[in-house]
Amino acid sequence: MALLRRSETVIAGILLLAMVLIGTINPAFWQLDNLFSLMRSNVIIGIMAMGVLLVLISGGIDVSFPAFAVAAMYLTIKGMLALGYNGVVLPLLAATLMGLAFGAVNGFFVYKFRMIPLIVTLGTSAMVRGFLLGVVGTSMININKMPTALIDFARTDVVSVTKADGTTYGLTAMVLIYLGLALAMHLVLRYTMIGRSAYALGGDPEAARRAGFDLRKTIFFIYCVAGALAGFAGLLHSGMIWLANPRDFVGLELDVIAAVVLGGASIFGGRGSVLGTMLGVFMLVMVKNSLIIMRVDTTWQLVVVGLIVIAATALSAWRDRRRAA
Repeated sequence: MALLRRSETVIAGILLLAMVLIGTINPAFWQLDNLFSLMRSNVIIGIMAMGVLLVLISGGIDVSFPAFAVAAMYLTIKGMLALGYNGVVLPLLAATLMGLAFGAVNGFFVYKFRMIPLIVTLGTSAMVRGFLLGVVGTSMININKMPTALIDFARTDVVSVTKADGTTYGLTAMVLIYLGLALAMHLVLRYTMIGRSAYALGGDPEAARRAGFDLRKTIFFIYCVAGALAGFAGLLHSGMIWLANPRDFVGLELDVIAAVVLGGASIFGGRGSVLGTMLGVFMLVMVKNSLIIMRVDTTWQLVVVGLIVIAATALSAWRDRRRAA
């Protein structure tokens, strides 16, 4: 009975019902190439969602991660082209460290000046995007100039299928990276002291301080990890779409936060899980994917995402009130 009351079980049940409903309306949903495409679309949003989950658990809200992702991606690609470097590991490491540094700035202001995380991240987001477009440049780097090693890495498939007409499609190996990062985040949140301190911080900061948790260390860890994941996801995204656009990821914060809240994380902090977040990401991506298949206009897709945010937040608030009663 306890399993049935878990938010992840409820989300999984709703997800299965939604899949059956969508598949009934449009049988093309169940085609293998569409399912592979759906899983591919989970990767970047899912990796970013792991960082957002950590911030939400701690009681904060981060809207700067799309700016950090695009800055780390574009600056890394620019650096690779300037140096004539064509590799994978070092660029991914550089983008991750860049995102970590950006996240450390968020952590500094949140901890040192006790500023509201939403205000801090709005400010850093604007500054990073402004610097990127105003100083670094606005020109798109297309497939003809993109480092080939990065593209080849992102094109790796776990499973490849050939259609009757000779065309091929497959399940990207980037899904394994996403699953690996999700597992790492789950282990950190469930089995480490820093993970417990994040939950404690979101539940009651003063109680967490009195319990002996180092809030400075916790806050910096949270925002550095969120920034690092954003930077890593940004460069991975560039390899997956074969171009680097400095105007990319605009508005993505809405999708990612919606997915995390949909997955059961509380906007008031202290609650959330990796499994729930993954289910929330899959559900959001599935809904958007289905709207595309049904040729629903992009503007109406935004309406649907907005409704999901409101509904998920209202459900989260109602659930918190019930538990407090």
